Amino acid sequence: GAKGRSRDTGLLHRYDTACSCSGSLLVRLEEGDMHEGEAGENRGAGANRRERGPSEEKAQGGRRVREVDPREDAVSNEVSSEGSAEVTWIQWFCSLQGNEFFTEVAEDYVQDDFNLTGLGSQVPYYDYALDIILDVETPQDELLTEDQQELVESAAEVLYGLIHARFINTARGMNQMIEKLKRTEFGRCPRVLCEGQAMLPVGRSDVPHKVTVKCFCPKCNDIYLPKSSRKAATDGAYFGTSFPHLVMQAHPELCPQRTKQEYVPRIYGFRVRKMQDS
Repeated sequence: GAKGRSRDTGLLHRYDTACSCSGSLLVRLEEGDMHEGEAGENRGAGANRRERGPSEEKAQGGRRVREVDPREDAVSNEVSSEGSAEVTWIQWFCSLQGNEFFTEVAEDYVQDDFNLTGLGSQVPYYDYALDIILDVETPQDELLTEDQQELVESAAEVLYGLIHARFINTARGMNQMIEKLKRTEFGRCPRVLCEGQAMLPVGRSDVPHKVTVKCFCPKCNDIYLPKSSRKAATDGAYFGTSFPHLVMQAHPELCPQRTKQEYVPRIYGFRVRKMQDS
């Protein structure tokens, strides 16, 4: 009777509800398949982009532009998290790990032949190396073998280092290095009595491939090894023997008061007498 009809009505209601839920589930599954297909296409496009390599060079308008991948260890600060950005060779070189002591040399300084006087005899493949630094693409580049290309790239690093040593002694280059000094990018003096004095890079020779870079402390007037092994492997000629002393002469406000404190060795409170040379 009435109870049977009520039971049948309840069963029909639950059946309709189940069908509705199943339809919604199918719709969500179809939408998920569509999103998954789009994600697969995006992943495929990303893989195609990655096949070009993280730091491939491209020629645009007669200029060599290096495309940097943000996942690469050596990245420029201008690279965004959403994709790769195009940077010049100078920006790319200065952003490499271990090259933090370098500052970016202005292109107009590199383009002035007067500033490069005498460097042609010190650097092999000079013209090719200069083109790499200035991002100039020439037809002659295609004639180089792979081994020659590696030699040219190595020569470009040497040439940039020697240009850098001259640039930082100019007012413009010195100001850029002073900003790095204020941020203590060259490290602090490890001597306890210097109380963390910021240091400047210095070379012990102006000839490349002789001595690696050291850090000069203007407070104790001594030099130390950089903390980073990568930075310590940088050629000292890329900073020159005069740079930190020119900075102190041109900017006396940066010159700290020389410390007169010396560590005095003692045994049970008694000063140790200096040993006489035998």
